[in-house]
Amino acid sequence: MKLSSSFTLVASLLGALPSAHALVGSTWSVTNIPSTGLTDITFPITIVEADHISGYYFAQQFKFTGTGIGYTGIQPRPDSGGKAVLHGVFSSFISGTNTSDANCKPGADGGAGVSCKVEWNGVYGRKYNFEVKTTGDRLWVGTAVDTVTGERIHIGSYTLPVGSKGIRSYQSGFVEWYPWNSKKPANHCALLPYQRTIFGNPSTTNAGSVGTQSLAHEYGDCVGEVAFHTGKVSGGAENNCGTESVAGGVENYGFRDQSG
Repeated sequence: MKLSSSFTLVASLLGALPSAHALVGSTWSVTNIPSTGLTDITFPITIVEADHISGYYFAQQFKFTGTGIGYTGIQPRPDSGGKAVLHGVFSSFISGTNTSDANCKPGADGGAGVSCKVEWNGVYGRKYNFEVKTTGDRLWVGTAVDTVTGERIHIGSYTLPVGSKGIRSYQSGFVEWYPWNSKKPANHCALLPYQRTIFGNPSTTNAGSVGTQSLAHEYGDCVGEVAFHTGKVSGGAENNCGTESVAGGVENYGFRDQSG
């Protein structure tokens, strides 16, 4: 089923998206999956344009058959040594998830689960494939793949509790500005930094499956106030929002990095 044409399904997924600092949501789907779910899925994400500062989180959410949800995605970071830095995230929000991975720690957004992260010298405007894959025994691995060089960047790994199976056929993605989770300045919508990203159609090695990425949509308390736009592009859908640069006032209020 093509989610972009299903208002009811889009509306039902909105409740699963971050609400305290919500901006942009979207949905994705994959056809012809096994009854036990997919053993792998890959989400292409391209940060076409964004300030090189902490604040944005571009992510895709997925749900495991028999249990709960996870996220994977990418965040900008300040440059270091004259080079761009990107931050990869791979999380489980399922109670009973365990990890022995050095990139991971117990807990996710203050609740149950596991959070994994890694940083690397990345390239803005380049597509990164965020691969979520099981190696068996309920162990799942998150990897960011540079589609130009082929470099595989290990984000983390975790083991889901008994009863967990593969990834279901649809879920949601989002764009958030997470500093607003701890502090919202006066007239905060007008201070949102500009971003433009492309969420690509998901893919899987499961034979006969086809992935589709929907157009994005606004939600939260800044609807109609952040110059939001979405449109189809080759291989997926783009979205942009925000009007301010760092010099426009974003640095005039402080925040703690709560992104995990």
